[in-house]
Amino acid sequence: MITRRYHHNGVKRTVARVFSFIIPLFSFLLLTSCSLRKQAANTDNVALQPVGPAFCADSAFAFCEKQCDFGPRTMNSQAHEDCGLWIMQKFSSYGLQVTTQHALLKGYDGTMLRATNIIASYRPELSDRILLCAHWDSRPWADNDPDEANWHQPVMAANDGASGVAVMLEIARLLNTVPADSSLFTLHSSLGVDFICFDAEDWGTPQWDDSPSYSDTWALGAQYWAANPHVDGYSARYGILLDMVGGEGAQFYQEQQSLSYARSVVDKVWRSAQTVGFGSYFPKKEGVSITDDHVPVNRVAKIPCVDIIPYYPDCQQSSFGPTWHTVNDDMAHIDRNTLQAVGQTLIQVLFSE
Repeated sequence: MITRRYHHNGVKRTVARVFSFIIPLFSFLLLTSCSLRKQAANTDNVALQPVGPAFCADSAFAFCEKQCDFGPRTMNSQAHEDCGLWIMQKFSSYGLQVTTQHALLKGYDGTMLRATNIIASYRPELSDRILLCAHWDSRPWADNDPDEANWHQPVMAANDGASGVAVMLEIARLLNTVPADSSLFTLHSSLGVDFICFDAEDWGTPQWDDSPSYSDTWALGAQYWAANPHVDGYSARYGILLDMVGGEGAQFYQEQQSLSYARSVVDKVWRSAQTVGFGSYFPKKEGVSITDDHVPVNRVAKIPCVDIIPYYPDCQQSSFGPTWHTVNDDMAHIDRNTLQAVGQTLIQVLFSE
């Protein structure tokens, strides 16, 4: 059974450890630099040792901050339009082919939303591909804020929106820095990567509205893309969705829909986190079933896709953390360590293929 975006306590789609003493030098390089690391042998598509370049959390943090500088990126706003152009420009500057999908999508309340899905493709000529995705719009209502006076205020969405895009931009930047003939990176010769920024994810029915909170009022951009992919017959080995991947104290449990549709991908991602020393962020514990962008990717596009999304089982405010859908979802609550854990895990996944 899929839980709705809201649960009984008003939550939606329902710490770090250092490396062991055996590899202290690698830990230092990983956390403090953006240098390249050596390729290691792999088993079952996951390398036994860390591979690929070091993810730079400072860079990802800056990408997150830049999105917030535009203000809340709510649908049909100027901030939304301006930030979308900036995202396209950044991906393009890293040598990726940028494609946009424009669509008028109807919100739960009948509002017509000018939505833009942004697709940035690395090595678009290759048919063997991996999909990374996140949503880039902001929630227009802070309807889970503890202060009722803020319920109709927009959310800055530093974590719930900007963080996932920021991690993808940093990975795109790193792909652009590795020489095509480098033995460190096999993706150049065999595998393409698509980064999709889904729009209109966060226009789902607010808690203060009397309308039924149907699950299909969420993830509108992902629903549209899954039914109308940017390339006819598009396919990928698998997909990984990044949602709220920069929050303080975050841990990423194994989400139920991900386990149902893409258990082998869950195993790959969580094993990669262990390999690069961030297993404490990715505990091998089952979370709950969540309505998110990965659901139409799995069900309609038929691409096995997992959701990396935090779970705070002991947080009274929300099981997505205390800032979720509040006016406090801002840069003051973005943690570079969380960005590092998620980003380095994804680097491990990609460079192990």
